[in-house]
Amino acid sequence: MNIQFSDLIENSPKAPGIYKMYDAGGALLYVGKAKNLFNRLKQYTDVSKLETHKQVMRTLVTRVEWEVTPTESDALVREQELIKTLKPKYNIMLTDGKMYPMIALTNHEFPRLLKFRGKISQRRDVFGPYPSVTALNETIKTIQKVCQIRTCTDTFMNNRTRPCLLYQIGRCSAPCTLPQKHYSENVHLARRILRGDSEPIITDLSDAMKRASDKMDFEMAAIYRDKIAALTHTSNRGIQAKPLYSTNFDWDKNVSDLEKLLGIKINLAGVFDNSHLFGRSPVGAMITFGHNGFDKSGYRHFKLNDSARAGNDIAMMNEFVSRAISRGPKLDLIIVDGGPAQWNIAHETAPHIPIFGVTKGEVRNGDEHFIMPDGSEYRDMPKDSPLFLMLRAVRDEAHRFVITYHRTVRAKQMTASVLDEIDGIGAVRKRALLNHYGSVRAIMDAPLASLIQVPNLGKAAAEKIYAYFHSDVV
Repeated sequence: MNIQFSDLIENSPKAPGIYKMYDAGGALLYVGKAKNLFNRLKQYTDVSKLETHKQVMRTLVTRVEWEVTPTESDALVREQELIKTLKPKYNIMLTDGKMYPMIALTNHEFPRLLKFRGKISQRRDVFGPYPSVTALNETIKTIQKVCQIRTCTDTFMNNRTRPCLLYQIGRCSAPCTLPQKHYSENVHLARRILRGDSEPIITDLSDAMKRASDKMDFEMAAIYRDKIAALTHTSNRGIQAKPLYSTNFDWDKNVSDLEKLLGIKINLAGVFDNSHLFGRSPVGAMITFGHNGFDKSGYRHFKLNDSARAGNDIAMMNEFVSRAISRGPKLDLIIVDGGPAQWNIAHETAPHIPIFGVTKGEVRNGDEHFIMPDGSEYRDMPKDSPLFLMLRAVRDEAHRFVITYHRTVRAKQMTASVLDEIDGIGAVRKRALLNHYGSVRAIMDAPLASLIQVPNLGKAAAEKIYAYFHSDVV
């Protein structure tokens, strides 16, 4: 039976999509989705490792069909559609009632944003489904950053006497204790985002950011910038946005084509990008790839050592490239995200390593062109070619990696500032607390007996910290 089933799936593609299994009479038995159809279907070859109802189903399968989709999210939508209309006998949705995670906004004066699994009728305003809990959590985080909608329970909100940490880090407007002028407007905005209406919102926020910047109100401009960045992770119908390309490339062929284009041998290439917020929290990152795809072992983060370079992208690039090549890994090619200025500084910093520039052009994801190792421009690569899509993907991976790190650095700075408000808690004790608990949230929730045990803190300081966070508890 295993051999026969292997024959049925031997030509399945290594791409996202849905698959359908039929019995000898042509009846549809099961519909499933997969990020990689080949890998998913291969799991059915060993019947002993399947769930009980799938073991029975597998013995009946005589035909397997599949449909390739652009992304895993598209596969999820297609799977849900087929299950609802065709009702396959052995589909898991019909055998154990499992539902994909969804997002809801409750019917309340100050609606709560929450995740749930269940019947849609259980909640007033529902969005989804989501392909994974990770995608759902990312969407909730986006809504928190842009709209500051509460996620706490009604009981928790009704018993607060002061705002919680989410308010302090800008993810909730604290309807529990503070007057609300714009909460209903933000709920309306959240619904628009969850329905996929993000583009006009981003345009409005961009205009507002420019006006704030023109007025030299950089704090407000930074808030708008963060909201714009967060919105790039939303998508149509509440499903997390995916790139228009897949990273399921034939890496070996694409890297070989890049070698031919540049006339070099590539074992490992490094891609660099910087990030800062009006010169603050300056960081850099490098991602690496080769013939087998992304090489996570070569990924590097950098905090800027020379503060005089903060906010100067060219000077920052100089420091980060210099540190990367001095410490390894050995690079055969350096790719920089930017134009001639970025290419020139990378070439001056690493003159013995070929430099390849990926420019943004007038419109990102549409007008990119390249700067060759000899400094000439190259604009003839077809925009739909596998090599072009791979180069865009590695650039975007570097951008994702540095932005994620930048947000982490800024979040630590923001949350650590809460401890600065407590008299007598200096840098040493603050570091000891964060090293021991990992986050300010955990410090806030820690009992006094636990705080006393923190190395280098002391009983008096522990009591002061506990009193600061729990003085309003009855």
